Amino acid sequence: MTASTDATRDYCVQGAGLGLRRALLGPLADAQPSAVGFLEVAPENWIGLGGTRKRLFEKLTERYDFVTHGLSLSLGSPAPLDMGFVSRVREFLDHHRIRYYSEHLSYCSDDGHLYDLMPIPYTDEAVRYVADRIRRVQDALERRIAVENVSCYATPDAQMSEIEFLNAVVEEADCDLLLDLNNIYVNSVNFRFDPFAYLDAIPGERIAYAHIAGHHEEAEDLRVDTHGADVIDPVWSLLDHAYARYGVFPTLLERDFNIPPLNELLGEVETIRGIQARHQPANTAVTSAGLSG
Repeated sequence: MTASTDATRDYCVQGAGLGLRRALLGPLADAQPSAVGFLEVAPENWIGLGGTRKRLFEKLTERYDFVTHGLSLSLGSPAPLDMGFVSRVREFLDHHRIRYYSEHLSYCSDDGHLYDLMPIPYTDEAVRYVADRIRRVQDALERRIAVENVSCYATPDAQMSEIEFLNAVVEEADCDLLLDLNNIYVNSVNFRFDPFAYLDAIPGERIAYAHIAGHHEEAEDLRVDTHGADVIDPVWSLLDHAYARYGVFPTLLERDFNIPPLNELLGEVETIRGIQARHQPANTAVTSAGLSG
């Protein structure tokens, strides 16, 4: 696959984004930094929000473009899809004019929630099963969604590689890809594969946007995806390589734990913008501010 630098590609958002956590509501509402092109929330954490937090959230939705990244749809679960939840997500997206919805290519529930992202077996049967569920969600939402390549620590009953499974699912479901650069790096250490070869094998034309984050080094041969630390140089290098190969796409910084002051997070957002700028066509500027309305 050759590099794509088509600046006219119609992405759902533009520029460099930041994951919105409740601790950031006040600082972001007060500062409204122009470096942030879009914000992302997990809908489960914001549906039904009221009071002061709701007012601050709505203030931000007036200023920034928003995307959502789900935590509990459990696409690979043996339990039936929760179509009531899907309906609530659709109402949330429509009410707040949110531009996109994505989910993890994993599962987190059966009879109850497991509160963790469990690996789906890399099998042909699982490809068909998960793709069917993704198509049903897209039909119910009346919009395309993206699935994210996830970090994992075991590959039970695998009949193919992770990248083969990912590619087969998005092709069968005809959905988009939320590309997580940190998860590629984490899995490459844990399962000893070349992260750049993985990145070169993705369907670049399906990228909706990307995540980048930090992780925990548990041991020399074990990384744990925590979103609780700064992004490290090898992960930045993967992002740089992805832009060189596929063109610049929207990219969001995730930070869930050990959240530093906003100005420190904005430093990493600026790093994303700097890498984007290096790969932009000369006559195209990286979009920095979100669109209103």
